[in-house]
Order: sequence, then structure tokens, then C-alpha cells
Amino acid sequence: MKKIAIIGADGQLGTDLAEVFSEKHEVASLTIQDIRIENFDQVQEVLSGLEPDVILNTAAYHRVPDCESNQALAFQVNAIGAQNVAKVAQDLGAVNVYYSTDYVFDGAKGTPHVETDAPNPQSVYAISKLAGEYFTRHYCDKHFVVRVSGIYGKVPSLIKGNNFVTSMLKLANEKPEVRVVDDEILTPTPTLEIAKNTLLLIETDHYGVVHMTSEGACSWYEFASVIWSTLDLKTPLHRAKVSDFPPTVKRPSYSVLENDNLKKLGINCMSTWKEGLIHFLKEKYLEGGV
Repeated sequence: MKKIAIIGADGQLGTDLAEVFSEKHEVASLTIQDIRIENFDQVQEVLSGLEPDVILNTAAYHRVPDCESNQALAFQVNAIGAQNVAKVAQDLGAVNVYYSTDYVFDGAKGTPHVETDAPNPQSVYAISKLAGEYFTRHYCDKHFVVRVSGIYGKVPSLIKGNNFVTSMLKLANEKPEVRVVDDEILTPTPTLEIAKNTLLLIETDHYGVVHMTSEGACSWYEFASVIWSTLDLKTPLHRAKVSDFPPTVKRPSYSVLENDNLKKLGINCMSTWKEGLIHFLKEKYLEGGV
């Protein structure tokens, strides 16, 4: 049994990490009230008091448009915060898991990105997350940089107040019709599956960058279509283009990740994006959900 410190334990990903890891390990769930990763002294005090074997750092400032106008905050949390955690993890001899994003790529490749592909972030958010990756890798020997894509879970994002699923349900309930872009391609991934695969990952010592997404890829419109068909939503759903909406920030048009390193380790347990989504929707909204 390991001692696990989860930073951002009440967030979308952190909630599932806490639930999954608690079944096997001793978990310290840290919320933003317990630790502000921008504050090195606080990070050092809190984590040193816990003496964890593994630190799961899910803290992030990820409202992508807001990062453009709040650049200092984005870098304080996503980059300097990651550096602070990495430095303390190194001092404690702990494994440090930093969760990053598919947005570190520009989408120009057009085929799934593997871990060795060169990043080319296109926004303040993506640049700050890539900086966090580099700080994590540089300051902590025992590190995992875990890149994810299109995540959703039973608890909406603390900062955004929603995820794509909850946003679509809100729009379907409030609008006469819903339009979703079909020319941005991603891989929707349930946070519960990320948590389960992280549990397997920390049992290895193959440190480095790891992609951890569902299998396959779809457009945001296809993502929405499965929500509509599974939950039998009646509001009309229409295709749209990115150009139909006023641009606020540049995003990759193709940000699909290939779980190459997980597969090499033989621990890739991610379902296809469609299977994972249907299972999530049925469990949460149909079979006993809210």
C-alpha cells in the first residue's frame, strides 16, 4: 500500500482518482483550500507533512479563452505550480504525476500523436501546460507526464463549472436547436478510465511522457451525436464549422493522441471513445443516475 497525495481531489479528474486509488492505497485528498500550488512554501509544508509515495497533480487553470487575458495566472498555476510540486516531490523521493493536455500539439500532423512527437502549442493555456511538463520532467526524476484529451466525468470541472456532456445537456434543455462543430477532431475520454489506468501506471518505473486517452477519434459533433442518441434527446442537433463561431483562441483542429507508451508497457486499458461514452451516459443518466 502506497501513500497517495491527490492535488485537486475534488475536481473532475481528482474525484475519480480519489475513488479509484482509495480502494488500494492510503489517499490524502487535497483541495484548493488545502494547498495552492502557486505557493512553494505551502506546497513544501503540506506535502512534507504527508510524506507521500506518489503525488497526483491535477491542479490546472484551464479555461482556455481566459488564459489569454490572464496569462500570469495561467503560468502561475500550470507552470510554476507544476515546478513547485516537482521540486518538493524530488526532495521527498516521491513519484510525481502531472496531467497535461492534447493541446500541446498544433494539429497539423493529421494522424494520432505519439509521445515522441514535437509539441507546438498554439495558445497561452497550451504553452503554460507545456512549460509545466518541462518543469516536471526537469525537476523530478521519478515523473509521469500524462497527456489527456476531451475529458468528462461525473463531477463537472471546478473552474469551468461544466464539461462537454453537461454543456450539451444544458443547451438541449434551453435552446430550440444546438449546433456543434464537425471540423475539430479529438478523443473524448472518461476520467474514471484515466484514474484506473493511472493506478496501473504508478506500479511501473518507466517514467516519462505518457498519452492516456480512449481509443479512436471523433469530431465534437460526433461526440454530441452519441449523447443525443443514447439519452434520446429531442432538441435538433446540427453540424457547424469552427468558422461559424467568432474565434476567441486558436485550438488544434486535430488533437488525437496515440497511447503508444501504455501499449508498449502492456497496460493500456482504455476503451474506445464511443464505448466509454455510452457506458458513462447510461450509468449516470439512465440506470440510476441523476
